[in-house]
Amino acid sequence: MPVKKSAQRLNKTSENFKRESPEDKQKRAMEIYRRLKKLYPNAHCELNFKNPLQLLVATILSAQCTDKRVNKVTPPLFKKYKNAQAFASADRGELEALVQSTGFYRNKTTSILNMAQKVCTDHNGEIPDEMDQLVKLPGVGRKTANVILGEAFGKPGITVDTHFGRLSRRFGWTKQTDPVKVEFEVAELIKPKYWTELSQLIIWHGRRRCHARKPACGACSLADLCPAFGEGPTDKVMAEKLVKSDADFQ
Repeated sequence: MPVKKSAQRLNKTSENFKRESPEDKQKRAMEIYRRLKKLYPNAHCELNFKNPLQLLVATILSAQCTDKRVNKVTPPLFKKYKNAQAFASADRGELEALVQSTGFYRNKTTSILNMAQKVCTDHNGEIPDEMDQLVKLPGVGRKTANVILGEAFGKPGITVDTHFGRLSRRFGWTKQTDPVKVEFEVAELIKPKYWTELSQLIIWHGRRRCHARKPACGACSLADLCPAFGEGPTDKVMAEKLVKSDADFQ
C-alpha cells in the first residue's frame, strides 16, 4: 500500500510539472538556485588555479578526469611552466610525462601546446576574456570558455558539463541533450548574474547527491521541486548512504 501511494503521488507531481507555465518554471528555477546555495554555501570551482592561464590548462586536463586528479598534477606543471610562452615552447615529451596520469595525455598535450602558441601569437601571451576569442583557441569549446569567463574574469557563464546537463533535464528545465542548446534554454530561466554560481552549485549537487545512476532522492532538499524525484531511493536512510562529502573531492 505505501508503495502504491508513493507511485501515485509521484505520478501526480510529474503531471503538475508538465502543466507548469513559463513564469512558474522561472520561479521554480530560482527557488532551486536558492536552496542549492543554502545546501552548498562554500561551492566553488574545484580546480586549483591562480590565473586565467592556469585555469585554462587545468580545465583542458579535466576532460574525462577528476578535478582531484588534476589538482595533483598541476602544482609541478605550473611550477615548471609559468606563462603561455613557457607552455608554447615546452618539450612535448616532458609535458606528456607531467600530464600522463590525467588520461588522453597525448591529445591534451597537443591542445595545451597549440593553445599556448595561439595565445602567444594572437593575444600577446594573455588569455582573452571574450567568448568569441576563447572558442578559437585549440582545445576550447563553449563549456571551457564559460568556465574561464565566469571563474577567471567574473563574466557570467553557464558551464554545461555532464552534471549540469543531467540535472537540467531532471529539473525539467530542458529536454535538450546538446550542451549549447541546454545552455541557451537555461539562460532563459535564470538571470545572467546567477549563471556562474548556479553552474558550480549544480555541479556540486550532481557530484554529491544527484548521481547519474542512483540519485539520493530521499536526502535531497529539492524533492518537491524536482520532476525526477523517485529516480533514486526515496527512503531517507538509504538515500543518505549515497551522499558524498566534500572530502571525497579533495
